[in-house]
Amino acid sequence: MARGDLHNLIRLHEWRVDEKRRRLGELIRVLEDLEDRALRLEQELLEEQRVAGSSPGEAGFLYGNYVEAVIERRERLAKSIAKAGEEVAGAREEMRAEYQNLKKYEVAQENRDRRVRQEMERREQLELDELGLQSYRQRKADEAATRTV
Repeated sequence: MARGDLHNLIRLHEWRVDEKRRRLGELIRVLEDLEDRALRLEQELLEEQRVAGSSPGEAGFLYGNYVEAVIERRERLAKSIAKAGEEVAGAREEMRAEYQNLKKYEVAQENRDRRVRQEMERREQLELDELGLQSYRQRKADEAATRTV
């Protein structure tokens, strides 16, 4: 890496941000899937309640066992959703921190690039000034030589 050049570090941190973003996307998809499963479970329960209500004699004993299983599944899903939510929050924080690191390097590189550009412009202006001075001196010398002749 060249002195004063942060491009490699910037690329590394861009890659890390992308990895954190992909991981966050995966976790969000898992969370959404769990929430969809919980919603489907509730819809299934409502449908079973409707069926059990329409024929109470046949569904009476079976419905009780079904409700116990639904309650257990609901609790497991709620725990899974809570855990996935915590993982999403943690992944968001990691991505935010990595993005801040990336921005620090990008700003530092921009500042370095600006200083280099300003120094180059200053040197070019000095060279142009020197050329202008030499041209002025040459004209004055030519004018003086023309007057004496």
